[in-house]
Amino acid sequence: MLINSKRTYHKKRFWATVLVVQILLFFAFSRLKAAIAFFELFFEIQKKVHQLLFSWIPFSIGDILYVTLGAMLVYYIFKAFKKKSRHSSVLKILIVINIFYFSYQLFWGMLYFQTPIIEKLPDEKPTEDKAKKLALLYLEKCRNTRAAVKEDRNGVFRITNICSIQQEILFQQNQLPPYISNKKSYSVNSFKPSLFKRIMNFTGILGYYNPFTAEAQYNSGLPSSYIPFTLAHESSHQLGFAREQEANFIGYLIGVNSNNAELRYSTEYFTLKSLLNSLVEKDPAFVKSVLDSYSPAMKRDRQFEKNFVLQHQGLLEEVFYMTNNLFLKSNQQEGSVTYSYFIELLLRFERV
Repeated sequence: MLINSKRTYHKKRFWATVLVVQILLFFAFSRLKAAIAFFELFFEIQKKVHQLLFSWIPFSIGDILYVTLGAMLVYYIFKAFKKKSRHSSVLKILIVINIFYFSYQLFWGMLYFQTPIIEKLPDEKPTEDKAKKLALLYLEKCRNTRAAVKEDRNGVFRITNICSIQQEILFQQNQLPPYISNKKSYSVNSFKPSLFKRIMNFTGILGYYNPFTAEAQYNSGLPSSYIPFTLAHESSHQLGFAREQEANFIGYLIGVNSNNAELRYSTEYFTLKSLLNSLVEKDPAFVKSVLDSYSPAMKRDRQFEKNFVLQHQGLLEEVFYMTNNLFLKSNQQEGSVTYSYFIELLLRFERV
């Protein structure tokens, strides 16, 4: 019994050491351009393999993987409180964490250290005046595009064909400006509704990318005005853009010139809201005047979104907000409360 305890102790030390070495090693990789180039190339290979393996399955394999992993960890944590199984359970937890951490960094984590998109855009200082001009431009775009989409019986925008939106996104991925993206796009449709949509309604999470299966999950229970741009955003992660605000920008490029009115409206509306959010503290009177200038149909969509958010507020949203904020900052990104990086990319890209 004593011999087994010593063996388990040494195994725990070994796996704890492996974890520390992994952290230091990947930190060193994050500082080397050649290493990042390798991980970008490897991402293209594993993405294609994962999509071939999992895209044809109608439900999210990634969600099943997360549930299985979560259940396993909860089980081992529970067992760790029992004296008889404590050491073996801690050992298994360390092994699971090591495997998960290595896989995550290999498949995804290193992409946070790619060359930022902002370095590929003109070195132009964003101004409040330009943001206002763009807000007025996108107000007019939204008013026009909103008139071209369908409504439900309550006069709220509704999606008529989500598959056509998904196919349009895959097509538009190949139309991105080459000086911004040279990433490879495949025609494989791997968009899937999340199995956690009821929980997601209370978290503020619209969608997420699963790097272990290359699936883009979205919350199918969202108001229709959110969904097309959410799909474009998650497809940007599928392309290999890890940073959240850069995925917003690539999603914007995918949707803003689309021939699909539903995708274009959702993108224009997201852009308009982002611009207004960036201006609300600087010039609340201007923001109010823009909101008052929404078309009646846009006002119905806005009220529907507000009602959705109010119905799903709670403690769970606060918890996910804080954890997501910490996650973003830990990966050299802005917190979830700010749109400034996306707005800066937008203002440098647009010409008004």
